[in-house]
Amino acid sequence: MRPVIEMLGMRRSLFFLLFSLLILSSCVSDIPKETLVEEIVVAPLPLMEYGIVVDSLKVIRDKVKKNEFLADILLRYGVDYATIDYIARYTRDTFDVRKIRRGNNYAVISTADSAEMALYFAYEINASSYVLYSLFDSVYAIRGEKQITTATDTVHGSIKSSLWNALVDKGSDPNLANEMSEIYAWTIDFFGLQKNDAFKAIYETKHVENIYLGLGRVNAAWFNHKGRDFYAFYFEQNGKGDFFDEEGNSLQRTFLKAPLRYSRISSGFSHSRYHPVLKIRRPHHGVDYAAPKGTPVYTVGDGEVIKKGYQKRGGGNYVKIKHNGTYSTTYMHLSGFAKGLKIGQRVKQGDLIGYVGSTGLSTGPHLDFRFYRNGKAINPLRVESPPSRPVDSINLQEFNAVVRYYKPLLDSIGF
Repeated sequence: MRPVIEMLGMRRSLFFLLFSLLILSSCVSDIPKETLVEEIVVAPLPLMEYGIVVDSLKVIRDKVKKNEFLADILLRYGVDYATIDYIARYTRDTFDVRKIRRGNNYAVISTADSAEMALYFAYEINASSYVLYSLFDSVYAIRGEKQITTATDTVHGSIKSSLWNALVDKGSDPNLANEMSEIYAWTIDFFGLQKNDAFKAIYETKHVENIYLGLGRVNAAWFNHKGRDFYAFYFEQNGKGDFFDEEGNSLQRTFLKAPLRYSRISSGFSHSRYHPVLKIRRPHHGVDYAAPKGTPVYTVGDGEVIKKGYQKRGGGNYVKIKHNGTYSTTYMHLSGFAKGLKIGQRVKQGDLIGYVGSTGLSTGPHLDFRFYRNGKAINPLRVESPPSRPVDSINLQEFNAVVRYYKPLLDSIGF
């Protein structure tokens, strides 16, 4: 008897549920659809130019022509002499109109009616910076910056003659060669690159209104030199960014591989070399880097300037730096010294110390670079420099996440 009663109860509950749904459906069908779904209207964003709303204004664009000055431009758009004179005299702290250059872009923003009264004048100092002049009511000038967007790009290639040429052949910004040489300055001798050495990079590019501005940061790179792989991953810790290998070891070393960029080795370390000026054989305990006169020369490591002057024995203008109790370096045949450089001065790795020249016994502009250990000359190309501090242990988990993201991307970039 109890199962029968339970079944009747279930049927009664089901009946009431179906009846309720029918009533609800009838009520809903009587409600206009427009009251059920609220219409969402999105207002269009105002059109902005140089930081002002120009929806109801006219924007006239042009370039500064040869021998054209501010007055020539503004008079053409009906701006009176008094306003032009005020701009030239009293807004120099913002921008000196005498620095307006031929070929740069400008815009005149005016009313959109038949009178076309000029309200603003915008001059583009460069691709990202501009100065905006208000030409009505109170005349004033303000500096502004266009929004810079960042994109990610990749490149890969192999060396045929130089890294610079390899990047040009790939249609990439050749300035990436500078960045790569900086990243690997302590681990790869860029004067000793070999044919078929290979490289890859994941890097950022900067743009303004689809105009390419230049390179941003290199996020990850790979270089195969003499059959050995060198990975580099950008990582920030303790407020400073640096490059590390896949194990978290710093690519930075105590000493740079070379004291200058983009030249060639014209003479190596030797115990018996034919001297081109003296016409005799004698030891050459250094490395000669052939480079144009005036090429910057940098110290390969931190240290103190202990000698600076002219070496009568043939070295010409030279600088000697003591790095610690073991190592010192000498830079000879300089055309001049870095401004303010003096004996006793502390220098940091990569600081400018002089310029390539041909002073002393020299047949042409080059740098004679010498490396000493405990006062004895050693081959600079064979110096094994210890690395700087690795990634801190507390940051390893975060660093490893960077490697896990970028390393597969690098490996997937094909040739």
